[in-house]
Amino acid sequence: MQSVNTLTHRTVLHASLLVTLFATCPQSVCADVFELKTGHKVEGDVLKQHGDVLLVDIGVEVVKIPLSQIKRRVESKEFANVPMAVHQHTLYRTADLPPRSVKELSEKFGEGVVLIQTTSGLGSGFIVNESGFCVTNCHVIEKETRISATIFHRGADGEFNRRRIDDVRIVALNPFFDLALLQIPAQKDLVFKLVYLAAEDDLQEGEEVFAIGNPLGLERSVSQGIIGTKNRNFKGLVYIQTTAEINPGNSGGPLFNSRGEVIGVTNMKLLFAEGLGFAIPSPYLKLFLENHEAFAFDRNNPNTGFRYLDPPPRRSPSAMQKWDRYGRPTLPTIRPILPEWRSSKSAFLDYTATDG
Repeated sequence: MQSVNTLTHRTVLHASLLVTLFATCPQSVCADVFELKTGHKVEGDVLKQHGDVLLVDIGVEVVKIPLSQIKRRVESKEFANVPMAVHQHTLYRTADLPPRSVKELSEKFGEGVVLIQTTSGLGSGFIVNESGFCVTNCHVIEKETRISATIFHRGADGEFNRRRIDDVRIVALNPFFDLALLQIPAQKDLVFKLVYLAAEDDLQEGEEVFAIGNPLGLERSVSQGIIGTKNRNFKGLVYIQTTAEINPGNSGGPLFNSRGEVIGVTNMKLLFAEGLGFAIPSPYLKLFLENHEAFAFDRNNPNTGFRYLDPPPRRSPSAMQKWDRYGRPTLPTIRPILPEWRSSKSAFLDYTATDG
């Protein structure tokens, strides 16, 4: 009877030691996370370093990871809500964040993505500054001045709530880069949640990415994919090609990497094709934000977002040519056309050729 009690006591003691051991050093806390240059992530315990190779226990087997293929190494206990390294810029912030799952990142940064609406359509955008500065595509708000933004913020119950904010101000436009900078009016009872731009432009083909936007008005949709090509050329500009689904309504939304850093602005896709979406790289976005004064919006400039009447169709020279009774050609008369909206548009006259 005494031997049985002793065996039971030893078993309980051994079990308690195991519980204490796992409670003190669980896999999710003690393990390191390795982000490889290929875009993949490996989590496990480092057993030892043998030359230029790390031996990592991932739970079911031991894998060898060459040091030359490791892009970043982060301990799981460092996965905090505060970014690891944040750099403040004039209108935006860059950060060096730890890798996380798409589910965690979409929950964390989903509040920074907004729905942009105009009188003729809708698109997406994302907030880059606590003052409400928001980035979207220029074609989303082209020829529009009445713009509203819908923000999705978490309430006390943890659920997302919609809030529509009107009178969004146009700050700057760059049609060449297809970028626009807006400012959402401040709200007394709402703090804007921002997203961070990637500090480094170190993209790799095959790297995991995801987009958040409002395709076809389906709010807060998340699509995941990889980088197909990091430098696809279209009309003299370089774009990021991705397999993440990009549809009408996604335009102006952010393209995130596996760490939740914005690496691009989604803006187009190839029609009648799937998995061929494109995004404006973040270096173009940073250049636009840092020099936004050069692209400042001016209501009195003829290149603003006002709607213009279509010009009269140009007729062929043979149709315009007339002859007098002596067989000589008559010259057309140049008359100025002064539309009613001229005073609010431009100080320039629009001349066209008429036949008298």
